[in-house]
Amino acid sequence: MGKEIRVAIVGLGNCASALIQGLQYYGNTGRDDHIPGLMHTELAGYKISDIEVVAAFEVNKFKIGRDVSEAIFADPNVCEHFADVERLGVEVQPGPILDGVAPHMFNSFHAYDDGVKPVDVVKTLRDSGAEILINYLPVGSKEATRFYAQACLDARCAFVNCIPEFIASDPTWADKFVERKLPVAGDDIKSQVGATIVHRALVNLMLERGVKVEETYQLNIGGNTDFQNMLDEGRLESKRISKTAAVTSLSDYSFPTRIGPSDYVSFLGDKKICYLYIKGRKFGDRPITIDLKLSVDDSPNSAGVVIDVVRATKLALDRGVAGPLESISSYSFKHPPVNVPDDVAKLWVEDFIEGKRER
Repeated sequence: MGKEIRVAIVGLGNCASALIQGLQYYGNTGRDDHIPGLMHTELAGYKISDIEVVAAFEVNKFKIGRDVSEAIFADPNVCEHFADVERLGVEVQPGPILDGVAPHMFNSFHAYDDGVKPVDVVKTLRDSGAEILINYLPVGSKEATRFYAQACLDARCAFVNCIPEFIASDPTWADKFVERKLPVAGDDIKSQVGATIVHRALVNLMLERGVKVEETYQLNIGGNTDFQNMLDEGRLESKRISKTAAVTSLSDYSFPTRIGPSDYVSFLGDKKICYLYIKGRKFGDRPITIDLKLSVDDSPNSAGVVIDVVRATKLALDRGVAGPLESISSYSFKHPPVNVPDDVAKLWVEDFIEGKRER
């Protein structure tokens, strides 16, 4: 089993910035104690320091041609600078724009013009030796996500889909990865402690304690490019489906639910604020209401989760496991191929690591 995990990244926005900073921050320390945000400091023999970024794709002209270590801090990224990143020796390559940039974002996102020619993504993946591609494209990038998923199939590269476009949870795409004998994990990454996981935990608590849930909402605001992108309601269809299913899948009955981003507030930067409301009925038909406000630095909140997913995906590659990785996907994503309660998903992951579950 090779110790090196060679990853490529598409989309060097705030989430990628947090991920790469985290790889440097923890990977260079040699720590073998508990690292916040990881299921295991060492997962099946793999540590953070084993993950190496070997290729990156972008459409932002201020990032293309620069070393990844510089590109992750280029405008309009607002992720907190919490670690110095050594030069990686990996130049950011221009990928195809397709639908990866919303019309209202072309200027603020600094999308390249007609003078830039996209690279051959399949060739770049092959030449770099990438084993896993992490998809950090903006929400609503339906065509672009499928382009990169197909590139992975052609380049024989595993796919980790961090955005709410359905690949791992789509049977048609899942079958394609099975046919090419490649693993795929997704869809729509959960945060370490974010709006969806807290919402799931509270709804699950009420259901387990016999409360009849009557209605609930989750409203989110933030100031990074993710929230600016999502001002276009047309790009939110799969996002709302993903976040809603993550909560409603816990119950065997339906109740009014509204979940999703609500507004872009530029001065919040990478701060995300969530307002949760759950109303129900308990014994004696008496009402119970939960009102909660959650505030987090948005981008670092999922970086540790992605590190776990990457290492689990590498383990699947080592074992020759193909298709959707049900265990790590159920634990780490909002819209996995199989949606189960989080405590069950965690047990599935442990069993997968120990070789008790195939996927």
